[in-house]
Amino acid sequence: MTKISIFWFRRDLRLTDNTALYYALKEGLPVLPIFIFDKNILDKLEDKRDARVQFIQESLASIHKKLGAKGSGLKTFYSTPTEAYESLCDEYEIASVFTNRDYEPYALERDQQIESFLSEKGIGFYTFKDHVIFEKEEIVSGSGSFYKVFTPYSKAWRVKYAEHRPQTLPDISSSDQWLPWDASPIHSLAEMGFESSTIIIPPLDIDQELIRKYDKQRNFPALDATSKLGIHLRFGTISIRQLAEKTEKLNWTYLNELIWRDFYAMILANNPHVATKAFKPQYDYIPWRQDEEGFEKWCQGMTGYPIVDAGMRQLNQTGYMHNRVRMIVASFLTKHLLIDWRWGEAYFAAKLLDFDLASNNGGWQWAAGTGTDAQPYFRVFNPQSQTEKFDPQLAYIKKWIPEYGTDRYPAPMVDHKSARVRAIETYKEALNPA
Repeated sequence: MTKISIFWFRRDLRLTDNTALYYALKEGLPVLPIFIFDKNILDKLEDKRDARVQFIQESLASIHKKLGAKGSGLKTFYSTPTEAYESLCDEYEIASVFTNRDYEPYALERDQQIESFLSEKGIGFYTFKDHVIFEKEEIVSGSGSFYKVFTPYSKAWRVKYAEHRPQTLPDISSSDQWLPWDASPIHSLAEMGFESSTIIIPPLDIDQELIRKYDKQRNFPALDATSKLGIHLRFGTISIRQLAEKTEKLNWTYLNELIWRDFYAMILANNPHVATKAFKPQYDYIPWRQDEEGFEKWCQGMTGYPIVDAGMRQLNQTGYMHNRVRMIVASFLTKHLLIDWRWGEAYFAAKLLDFDLASNNGGWQWAAGTGTDAQPYFRVFNPQSQTEKFDPQLAYIKKWIPEYGTDRYPAPMVDHKSARVRAIETYKEALNPA
């Protein structure tokens, strides 16, 4: 039996500038690319029309077709990773497995289990940095510790990026190292119990003119002025290195958003507890209100605060929400309603096309004041002033709330001034107990 290498696709659904794939193909053995539709993840998804699952399946189908033209193909599994590797070891003589690193708690646990399983069989397990520009311990302060505040981190990031600019890798996807085989079709949505979604995925398009104007237009939700590349970064249909390279000279404010992405990935990697707890432990003592009825109004965009409701309805209908509005709705839930940021984080996780644990968690903890580099607890966004500043013509609001201005639209569920006072007092008491 011929020895082979395996390349394991995960958050890197592309054939070009893919680090682990590049080194797998350079190894010299026939390469079998695989993808595992992980039951540990998919079985928890309540919405069987999840657009993200469809996006993954369609991205893999495209890769499978390209590999088919080379007499090879992509082998997919709908199982747990352990079961998939048990099957692979029964079918092939595997020399090594190549994959790109993932920094989320479940991914780390999964990879440790697979590495142990493969090690017992004498199979190498090689991981590479690919999902970020700089990872866990590459950018540290003068004392050698990770940065807890974004601004000094971003300055250090820019210096390191200028000195050690990561190069995009040569395209060797046309290599003859792919394992030749009569490839069977990849798993369909129906085989996994999913259905097609009506949500439209934003195209993979780097609009240079949009990015040039990004710093001037990004805060106005009525404008189509953000790149909407989040889902492509999340699942790796575009390389972060390529995007940084193409945009750094166009707009530094846009590049700053990519630095935020690295920052939050670094925070999660160094502080895995933030996935379930506050970055700042004292904030876990805040007595959040268990208001399920209020939370449901927030989820459905029926709070009576138009900018909040427009954002939630945009999310529910499209799987996307404008970045400025994300901050407003998160602040409203955690400050005006005093509802646990974890409730909002979980709702975003279920709905956002570009859901990424590190960035979603970082954004929610920022809004709640519980995280690193957080908005102070005594700063409470005023939805009305945010509207006047960023949607003065009410174009965004009217687009998503057709009944705005009629008696069908609900009255505000809380009074801004009294809710603000309540939030500040609640935080103050929790953080400064007698």
